[in-house]
Amino acid sequence: MMSAVRAPFRKLRFAVSGRAVLLAVAVAGAPSLAYAQAPAGGSSSTQPAKPAAKPKTDAKPDAKSGSKPTTKPDPKAAQRPREPVPMPLLGQQISYPSLDTPGGSGDIAYGAYQRGYYITAFNEALKRARAGNDPAAMTLLGELYSEGLGVPLDPKKAIEWYRKAADAGSPGALFALGNMTLAGRGVPLDEPAAAQLFKQAAEKGSAGAAYNLGLLYLQGRKIPKEPSEAARWFELAAAKDVEDAQYALGVLLKEGNGVEKDIAASARMMGAAARLGHITAEVEFAIMQFNGTGVAKDEAAAAALFRKAALAGNAIAQNRYARLLAVGRGVTQDKVQAAAWHLVAKNRGLGDPMLDEVVAKLPEPDRKKAQTQAARWESGRS
Repeated sequence: MMSAVRAPFRKLRFAVSGRAVLLAVAVAGAPSLAYAQAPAGGSSSTQPAKPAAKPKTDAKPDAKSGSKPTTKPDPKAAQRPREPVPMPLLGQQISYPSLDTPGGSGDIAYGAYQRGYYITAFNEALKRARAGNDPAAMTLLGELYSEGLGVPLDPKKAIEWYRKAADAGSPGALFALGNMTLAGRGVPLDEPAAAQLFKQAAEKGSAGAAYNLGLLYLQGRKIPKEPSEAARWFELAAAKDVEDAQYALGVLLKEGNGVEKDIAASARMMGAAARLGHITAEVEFAIMQFNGTGVAKDEAAAAALFRKAALAGNAIAQNRYARLLAVGRGVTQDKVQAAAWHLVAKNRGLGDPMLDEVVAKLPEPDRKKAQTQAARWESGRS
């Protein structure tokens, strides 16, 4: 029989705009909060692994040419550093691609930004910002300067434009100002000032700012530690489908930290975050489903969710899915697949003596098959 399982919670991270770096903060009062892999061994209490980061990128259309190459491609060319592409001077006449259909009412500046035409986005936004009080254009200019997209990276200029946009009523600009103040980019690092900016943005409807403000209250580093306030702001962000906020609120509800302990409500929050693709919440909710904690016991649903998180690279999910495969709980028993998943998790530092024994008892051909499958998964092949 497979024992009931649980897992401590991972570190929470600040929400950010654009491509800014995520800042990790631990849930106060939970020393086991860590991205570290679980220690080797067969203990049922393990730590969720840090989900693989998925950096946001802006898809840029490939240049197309009707002519064929006249020289044979050099196979080593891809390994050489590429020469930087000269950047058109700002303000000069450039022929831009058509981004909107004739007669359309789309935002050309943001449309260009989303397509990766940053020079176009800059010039269109600057034209609008100079023409009048346009907080959206000002916010976009701040973003471009903040990330160095189409213009030289300049946090101070980003701050100037964000402030103009904030003065014009933009909650997004307030949110961005809060993030830059929290990180000390373009301005001195000032956590209380960042909290005030997040509060202003949250009161204007910014879900990301509400979540960040909740983290600051939970952390209690430079502003008073108030878990009840953290829960209040998490709840506002969770209602707007911020999956990190749903996960964080689920943590507080499960532990009774700042709110009355409510396992069923915690399960609902974890389930909501899991449905939005929050990998750690998928693992937590699968554990709750498997054990029937706060939600109807459903081993098959738990197995499916473990598999989903395992495919996303979560070592805890890989280990738990391997255990289910090994004993046939919620899924058809398959010891070869169990061994393969165990080997993948073990390579990431998550050992399990029970599964080591499963591998050891496999016939040699099956053991080699599992090892081959694990190697294929590790190399990115199916």
